[in-house]
Amino acid sequence: MSKIICEMKKWIFIFFSMALLFSCNETSTSETSERVVEEIQAEDVANIIRNPVSAVEPLNPDFIPEITFEETTFDFGTIKEGKKVTHIFKFTNTGKTPLLIGDTRSTCGCTVPSFPKEQIKPGGKGEIKVIFNSTNKHGKQTKPITISANTYPRDKTLYIKGFVEKK
Repeated sequence: MSKIICEMKKWIFIFFSMALLFSCNETSTSETSERVVEEIQAEDVANIIRNPVSAVEPLNPDFIPEITFEETTFDFGTIKEGKKVTHIFKFTNTGKTPLLIGDTRSTCGCTVPSFPKEQIKPGGKGEIKVIFNSTNKHGKQTKPITISANTYPRDKTLYIKGFVEKK
């Protein structure tokens, strides 16, 4: 019995020694930070879309882009049913890190937004193009357009509104 316990201790020692050996990391924190910055500058910008908020750390504004729109609501006035209205919402990245828009969406297929796929550098400008098709729509219309980006909060809502007269 003592021989079995001695053999088990030997294997446990070997296991923990190997685990310790493979868990050592020689990369310093500053080298890791530099590597992250290099990765942000790489072509594969989709890797930096992340949730910048942690439950255990306070919010650090240095790592969060901020999207600032010139306007958040566009009123197209009164139009006849069947007409298409196009509007461009202009914005600026007022944060300190690159801005990436992951998605834009509306509540129905009559409102189609498009957005820049490339990163917007701090101080850079961009546009969200929205096309509203009034076919089979009439009366007062208010359509939200949700922008999802690597900002805090993640989603920002724009609105296109107006009145559609029947043909």
